[in-house]
Amino acid sequence: MAAVTRKFTMTQQFHRRRSRRQPYPVRTITTRSQGMASGCFFERLPAEVFDMVLDRLSVLEISVFSMVSKAISRYIVNHISTQTWRNRMILQKLQHCSSPSSPPPKEDPATLGHYKALGLLFKRCTLLLPTKDRLKFIYSKFSQVPCFMMEQCTASTGCPFFSCYGVFLQTLIAGWDELECHRVFNFLCDFTNLPRKIELVVTGKPGACQRLELQIRGFCRQVLLEPWSSRRDTLFWLTRILQSWPMVSQARLLFILYGPRLPDGSLGWQEQLGAGVAQCSLWDLAKAVILLHSDLEARDWTTDTVLAILEELTVLPQAWHVESVARLLILCGNSLCYSILASKALNGRLFEISRLLVYLILVCEKDGYCMNWSVRMVQQVCQVFLSPSDRWSFIQSVENMFSEVTMEMYEVVMAGNRHEDMETFQSLLNASAHFHTEIVFMFLKKD
Repeated sequence: MAAVTRKFTMTQQFHRRRSRRQPYPVRTITTRSQGMASGCFFERLPAEVFDMVLDRLSVLEISVFSMVSKAISRYIVNHISTQTWRNRMILQKLQHCSSPSSPPPKEDPATLGHYKALGLLFKRCTLLLPTKDRLKFIYSKFSQVPCFMMEQCTASTGCPFFSCYGVFLQTLIAGWDELECHRVFNFLCDFTNLPRKIELVVTGKPGACQRLELQIRGFCRQVLLEPWSSRRDTLFWLTRILQSWPMVSQARLLFILYGPRLPDGSLGWQEQLGAGVAQCSLWDLAKAVILLHSDLEARDWTTDTVLAILEELTVLPQAWHVESVARLLILCGNSLCYSILASKALNGRLFEISRLLVYLILVCEKDGYCMNWSVRMVQQVCQVFLSPSDRWSFIQSVENMFSEVTMEMYEVVMAGNRHEDMETFQSLLNASAHFHTEIVFMFLKKD
């Protein structure tokens, strides 16, 4: 029994000796997320110091800084949401941009660069938000800008902020897919009330809401259409603007957006009723029609649709002078010009074709186009008529129209002493001589 007790005592002593040894140090591995839990250097700074750091950075530098972490991005969002920052970076820059002593925004790369940097900042700060929430956040920051709401804009002929906002919006949504861009357009329509404004100008008398017409023109062109360098992007926004309206309203809206302007800045609704409209005045309108016609994949913008819009366009607000119609068709290119003439030929409208062809020849002479182009156009239209008798009737109609238009201009010249009427009469005589010379030369060349 004593032996058993002794053995037990020794075991206890051995256990006590081992317990006095120092334990081995335990190694632990800290993950990146555990290390960030305690906060990085900037997150441990007092809010006042962090604000001072951000005030020292440019807008572009802040946009890069916002991508460091979610916590910093949230803090920067709060920082740019303050009234002080908005007044200094948005409103104050706008006031400088619109001051009388400063150049227009298109000639001020620094101002446009600032709003491009703002676009990057808001793009990066809201990167993780859904599209609808991103747009709501941006609207809450820009809603105090009068021009952003359109009806509060005080500019009479053109707002200098539209170009700045166009650069901002283009930078913000660059790379977004088509569905997101649809949401952007719908959002803009909702808070600017753009559809209601368009309805007022396309259903009212042309020129009655002159200030509103210019605001719609400036907003749509400078914010939605012109900032894009890609024709496909411009076409997307143009079709979004036009698509929801009937054809007559589409033609009216196209004229509001791209029609010629008078020296005082107003739209030249009555300019096309005379014969003296300049070629450069119709160039923007022609480019818009060409852009719509170039969309071969769109079901809503077929050739027939574009031709119908052109027909409606040339009677706004009344029927245009034939020379103005001819000048627009030449600017629209061979395809559209031939399609218009061929459509009239198929419908048996010989009088309209003949008169339009005579003025096409006259415009070629006055504007310096090659007369061979008009000869080839007459040849193509002649091929539309299948029977020889129909072709002969067409040629006779064109020649008779030459005589009729010549007599009309001669009577106008004899009735007044206007120098431009005499110049037009002389141009018509020269055009007739050059046109028939080209035809004779073409037949002699074949022989």
